[in-house]
Amino acid sequence: MTDRKDVAPDDEPVVLVVDDDPSMRAALVDLLLSVRRRVETYQSAQAFLQADLPTAPCCLVLDVRMPGQSGLDLQAELVREDVHIPIIFMTGHADVPMSVQAFKAGAVDFLTKPFRDQDLLDSVASALNRAVRQRSEEKKRSDLRACFEALTPREKEILRCVAQGAMNKQIAHELGIAEITVKIHRSNMMRKMTAKSLPDLIRMAELLGLPRSSDDAQEIRTNT
Repeated sequence: MTDRKDVAPDDEPVVLVVDDDPSMRAALVDLLLSVRRRVETYQSAQAFLQADLPTAPCCLVLDVRMPGQSGLDLQAELVREDVHIPIIFMTGHADVPMSVQAFKAGAVDFLTKPFRDQDLLDSVASALNRAVRQRSEEKKRSDLRACFEALTPREKEILRCVAQGAMNKQIAHELGIAEITVKIHRSNMMRKMTAKSLPDLIRMAELLGLPRSSDDAQEIRTNT
């Protein structure tokens, strides 16, 4: 069960608070609302996992020690599920191995109770900025993937070759087609990908995770 204090629209960043202490949850809600932050609270890791996450960019303010699943357990579960939410840990019993484990798994901050209100607000601002950037990058990759899937099989082959730094003559030899045919496919491919230049196309290929050779930066030329 969640203690939802404010339901955010799709584009408004949300702070998600998970803490088994009702007074701590209430204090954090008051603090976050005082700076006009959207906030949703959960009384346990289990409640958080059972709830639908907001579609807006969000960060997680998470207590380390809770009955049942701990904050570190919840972090590990999110990593396993490939859920990327910037996490700010809170604890009254910090130790070095615990903080190292949290940071290795991607935590953005580790606050020891009692902490200053401003320290939490600064951490939340940083985490939400990261979440917004992540959301923008995810949308960019999604849009690029849609463009990539709209390519013909031959255009996809040529894009992979271009990502590895191959020139038109090399691509033609590799694929057993005429160089002019490569140029036509490449022109169509760049138009479909909305690439303004060859370096722009290379960056798109990187975002798509296409393989790239180690020395292709020197191979990129605008007249190939």
